[in-house]
Amino acid sequence: MTDTDFETTQIEAAAFRRLLQHLMVERTDVQNIDLMIHAGFCRNCLSDWYREAAEQRGITMTKDEAREAIYGMPFAQWKAEHQKEATPEQLAAFEAARRRHAG
Repeated sequence: MTDTDFETTQIEAAAFRRLLQHLMVERTDVQNIDLMIHAGFCRNCLSDWYREAAEQRGITMTKDEAREAIYGMPFAQWKAEHQKEATPEQLAAFEAARRRHAG
């Protein structure tokens, strides 16, 4: 790895940590369904990608461990503290977004 590759990796890691901080602390009000509607991914997707990246490097990680890394706390605790029931409008928007991106 060259210095440039190392620096790029460090910058990407810092940006990712900042994204996590933003989702964990500053925008806990943003629901996963809203992320899915507007961005096509959510915190659970991030945790899946995190776990997959660990496994590609030979690190065994459970789904719960990966979610805790992304949520900053056990998933059940985050759900109890921050997750709200999806509204009919959110569910309809999610379904419309899913259909738009299916093909």
